[in-house]
Amino acid sequence: MIHSPDMIAPKTCETPEEALAQVAAAYDTHIGFLRGRFDELVNGNTLTERSRAYYPYAKISTKLARRADTRMSYGFAPRPGIYSTTLTRPDIFGRYYLEQFRHIIKNHDIAIEVGVSDTPIPLHFALGEEFHLEGDLKPEQLQDLPDLFDVPDLSIMDDEIANGTFMPAEGQDHPLALFTAPRVDLSLQRLRHYCGMPAEHFQNFVIFTNYQFYIDEFVKIGEDKAQKNGYLDFTQPEPSPRLPQMPAYHLKREDGKGITMVNIGVGPSNAKTITDHIAVLRPHAWLMLGHCAGLRNSQSLGDYVLAHGYLREDNILDSDLPPNIPIPALAEIQQALEKAVGEICGFDGYDVKKIMRTGTVATTDDRNWELRSSIRQNKRLSQSRAIAMDMESGTIAANGFRFRVPYGTLLCVSDKPLHGQLKLPGMANSFYRQRVDQHLQVGIRAMEMLRELDPEKLHSRKLRSFNEVAFQ
Repeated sequence: MIHSPDMIAPKTCETPEEALAQVAAAYDTHIGFLRGRFDELVNGNTLTERSRAYYPYAKISTKLARRADTRMSYGFAPRPGIYSTTLTRPDIFGRYYLEQFRHIIKNHDIAIEVGVSDTPIPLHFALGEEFHLEGDLKPEQLQDLPDLFDVPDLSIMDDEIANGTFMPAEGQDHPLALFTAPRVDLSLQRLRHYCGMPAEHFQNFVIFTNYQFYIDEFVKIGEDKAQKNGYLDFTQPEPSPRLPQMPAYHLKREDGKGITMVNIGVGPSNAKTITDHIAVLRPHAWLMLGHCAGLRNSQSLGDYVLAHGYLREDNILDSDLPPNIPIPALAEIQQALEKAVGEICGFDGYDVKKIMRTGTVATTDDRNWELRSSIRQNKRLSQSRAIAMDMESGTIAANGFRFRVPYGTLLCVSDKPLHGQLKLPGMANSFYRQRVDQHLQVGIRAMEMLRELDPEKLHSRKLRSFNEVAFQ
C-alpha cells in the first residue's frame, strides 16, 4: 500500500508566471506531505504504509520547430514533438524557470502543461541540504527507512542527456532540460557538502581557483564591495577549525548576477567534481584563475596566459567527452578577459601582448610532469604549440562545453621548469604577493563586463548540438 498526496490535475498554463506558480504549488504540496510523514516517524508514530510523493513536470507539444530570433542558442524545441522534464526547488530555480518558460512560449506560441510526474521524490532530497537523517532517527528506524520512503536512485541520475547519449524509448517524451529533478537535487546536496554553504547562495558568475591566496583577496574585496555598486551582501562558510573540501564564497546581487568564487584545490578530479554539480545551477559563465608553468622562454614570471585552446591530458573526462573533441574558445569570454587585462594592468591594444599571451594550455593529471622524459613530452607540447601547463583548466573548459556553460581561462605564469626556473618556496611567495591581487581584479572585472550582456547573447550557439534541449 502506498500513501500519497491527493492528486493534482495537470494544468495548461498560458504565461510563464502561471506555469511557475503551478510548479511551486505542486512541489510544495508533495514536499510538505513527505516532511509531515517523516515528522510522524520521528515523533514515534508507527508507519505501516509506504509514503511517496512526486516531482512536478513541465511539458510542451509543438508541431513546428522555430524561434523568433535565430541568434538564440536556447528557448526552442529543435523539431516537432512532445518534450518534458521534471522540476525541483522553485525557491532556487524560480527565476531560471521563468526565463525558460518565457522563451518557449514566445518562440512556439504554445501553452505549457504543468502536472505531477511519476518520478518519486527521495526523502533525503525532500528534507533539504541542512538536514541529516542520522541525527534524528534511531538505528532501527534508519534500517526501516527504505521500506517507508523512497531513497535516491542512481539509475535515474546520469548525464546521458548532456552527453548526447540519451535515446527516448518508443512513446517516451523528448527531454526538455539537460538535467532531471533527481539529478539536480543530488548536486544541491553535494554542493552543500563540498562547498560548506547551501546552493541558494551561488551566483550566476563563478570563478574557480586552486590557491587560498586568491580566496583571501576575494574575501577582502567582497567585504569591501558588499552593499556597493549593486552588490547586496558577501557570504562565506561559517568559521570552523576545518574548512569544507572546496569552500565557496559569494559576492551577491539581488538578481543573482553576482560572483561566486570556489577554491577547488589541486587536480582535474576536483575540477570535474565541482563543475559536475555547479552546472545544474545553470550559471552564465565560469572562469579558471590559477597559476601555470610557462613553456616559452619569452614568457616572464607574472605574465598572463589567455587560453584559446586546450591540450587535454587530464584523462578525467575521456569516457564522457573524448580528448579528440575540440573545445572552442568563446568570443564573448575571450574579449572580456583581454579587455579586463588591459584595463586593470594599464595597457591598451597591441601593448597588452607585453604581459599576456594567447594560446593553447596543456592540462595534465600529473603534478610532477616535469619528471617525465623530456624527449617524449616536449615533442607533444611542441606539436600542439602549447604555451602553458596546468592541472585544472582543460577539465573546467571541457565540462563547461559538455554542460553548455560559457567558460574561459586566464592563468598567470608562476614558473618555467623547461627553462630552469622551478617553483621554489622563496620565489613562489614573492610571486604570489606581487600578482594575486591584480590577477583577481582582472577576473572580477571580466565577470562584471560579462554581466552586462543579456543571457541570450552570452550563451553561445557553439555550445549547442544539432538536437538540443530547449532549456538553457
